[in-house]
Amino acid sequence: MLLDDVQQSARQGGDKLSPDDLLANSGNAAWMLMASALVLLMTPGLAFFYGGMSRQKSVLNMMMMSFGSMAVIAVIYVLWGWSMSYGTESIGGIFANPFEFLGLKDSIMDEEGNFIAGAAGYPNIIDVGFQTTFAIITTALISGALAERVKFGTWMLFSAVWVTLVYFPLAHMVWGGGLLSGSENSIAAWMFGTVDDGEGGLVAAVEPIDFAGGTVVHINAGIAAFVLAVVVGKRLGFGKTAFRPHNLPFVMLGAALLWFGWFGFNAGSAFAADGGAGLAWVNTTTATAAAILGWLLTERIRDGHATSLGAASGAVAGLVAITPAAGSLSPVGSILLGVVAGILSALAVGLKFRFGYDDSLDVVGVHLVAGLWGTVAIGFLGTETGLFYGGDYQQLVIQIVIAVVALIFTAVMTAIIAFALKPLGWRVSEESEKRGIDESEHAETAYDLA
Repeated sequence: MLLDDVQQSARQGGDKLSPDDLLANSGNAAWMLMASALVLLMTPGLAFFYGGMSRQKSVLNMMMMSFGSMAVIAVIYVLWGWSMSYGTESIGGIFANPFEFLGLKDSIMDEEGNFIAGAAGYPNIIDVGFQTTFAIITTALISGALAERVKFGTWMLFSAVWVTLVYFPLAHMVWGGGLLSGSENSIAAWMFGTVDDGEGGLVAAVEPIDFAGGTVVHINAGIAAFVLAVVVGKRLGFGKTAFRPHNLPFVMLGAALLWFGWFGFNAGSAFAADGGAGLAWVNTTTATAAAILGWLLTERIRDGHATSLGAASGAVAGLVAITPAAGSLSPVGSILLGVVAGILSALAVGLKFRFGYDDSLDVVGVHLVAGLWGTVAIGFLGTETGLFYGGDYQQLVIQIVIAVVALIFTAVMTAIIAFALKPLGWRVSEESEKRGIDESEHAETAYDLA
């Protein structure tokens, strides 16, 4: 069975587990519990990363947006998120029946008290926890485009609505057997036909590859951030005032925590403590390091300096790019992927000034651009189907198609949600924005200055 097939079956669950099964798969269970904890750590890491990039008077609000997403989505995922993402009753290949596993019914234990199987034979409830953390970090990423000007209450409501109407459906489409997966009813199967899966069923002859979230996480969050930045509007003084990071050590600490947590994100998406996880781990390290070099080289040539902000941002760009490709590239291919990601993102973060949208903390320039590159680059660099390794054009076409469909779906749905929430009010008052959103929204300040 191909790794992608293992991932899909892992996410959807399976048979009940006997005590002997649990013992035999305890190593994988332990690894996946650790991977889940690592991915959860990414969201506090993101809070430091975004908080440090913000100005002093808005750092608490920026960090609270990440923590708020954790609070909202961890509850929602248990209630209907798992069911909508990985339920067996698919509705048009877009989302699954939210009531099938509502509140995780029939997802933890059977009537005899046996744990229901998930990935690689370990309990399904571990997969629920793992996937919860993905939904949290994806939503939290969007907040970076809205720094210093958005009401906290509106952001919390947006998080709940967006994860329900955008993230869960896209996760189902890509990983739950929907339209962007490799199932027999997917777009890939319609384009290039189906083949026997060896178990009496059919799968797409050319399966889309998204190992850990190029489409579901990074393209999704990146294009949502762009849409919200346009709908909500610019910060006061954008283009005239220098919005400098208030705490670069926070930024580098956040990047370090993100990098550490990302090993759970990518290596955990092998769903076993095996060679696939090892390959993802090495590729993640290599691509990230190469992206730092690419970003710093670009800064040095363009600006004459290599900066700490550039190093931290380059690391994130590399992590983003390798996410969909971690199981499909060689370590050498990951170097090329990372260098290009660093260069592209370093150039892309300046586009907001040219086109006039206020992507405050460069979510579009890093996550959308590097996510697109990482998803599409599999068609060139994938060791089994990439053009550079003797593959034909079909994998590249499929990768482009899933990226474009994800872009369009998320852009349209996010715009609808953003405009629907406008009557509640997106922005704080001008006075609050000038004085500082920490004080107006949370009645707190990060630093007491004598």
